[in-house]
Amino acid sequence: MMKTILTIAGSDTSAGAGIQQDLKTITSLGHYAVTVPTALTAQNTVGVQRVMAVPEDMLRAQLDSVLDDIAVSAIKIGMIPDVTLARVIVSAIRRLAVPVVCDPVMISTSGTQLMTDECIGYITKELFPLCTLVTPNIPEALRLAGVQSAGDMNTVGRQLVSAFRTSFLLKGGHAEGDVMRDVLYCTGGETHEYCSPRIATTNLHGTGCTMSSAVATLLAEGRPLPEAVRGAKAVMDSAIAKGRSLRIGKGNGPLWLF
Repeated sequence: MMKTILTIAGSDTSAGAGIQQDLKTITSLGHYAVTVPTALTAQNTVGVQRVMAVPEDMLRAQLDSVLDDIAVSAIKIGMIPDVTLARVIVSAIRRLAVPVVCDPVMISTSGTQLMTDECIGYITKELFPLCTLVTPNIPEALRLAGVQSAGDMNTVGRQLVSAFRTSFLLKGGHAEGDVMRDVLYCTGGETHEYCSPRIATTNLHGTGCTMSSAVATLLAEGRPLPEAVRGAKAVMDSAIAKGRSLRIGKGNGPLWLF
């Protein structure tokens, strides 16, 4: 049965990440996406040139418009530019009892800060406890844990679960080596490791969006969290492999899901 998944995230003009990539990922899995942009960006495969947050009243209107009419089975949350918009999102999802996956997009691959420090502080206290899963990469996990060095990532993962009362998937794409190792730390204390060979490619724009929206979609199907993460990793690995030969733009190109 087709499910409807809501993605709340930034818009990417190059369509390799953000709500555009979420929509493609959800569609590729046979489900329907509804999209609420939090920000407009001017970006391409080389970097982010400009970011403009959606006005507070417009974000609220978008969420009300969707949620008053359409029953959603899961929510994926991506880029939240500032604390004002974070408050609107938290208020909206508090009234829903569906899986929520948050990909805390703090800094772009090119180094542009996409979330204010005040917003990071707010979402850790108010948004994360409402989530089923949070999916930081290693730099984001270190920022959330308040540590400078990767060191023992198992300690970091358990620290995040304890501090923020939700499950965390620590994505290993920034680590060295020939193996991509992602680790799921669950609120019940168990851990699940997902490994796959690293694929040599320069087209990796949107991997986090693909992973998080795929997990949300598979949770909407009713899959247990460890199984949903396993399925989402397979989707992402396939999309990276299919996107290796794409020649779109001059920099970090997109994945391919179809």
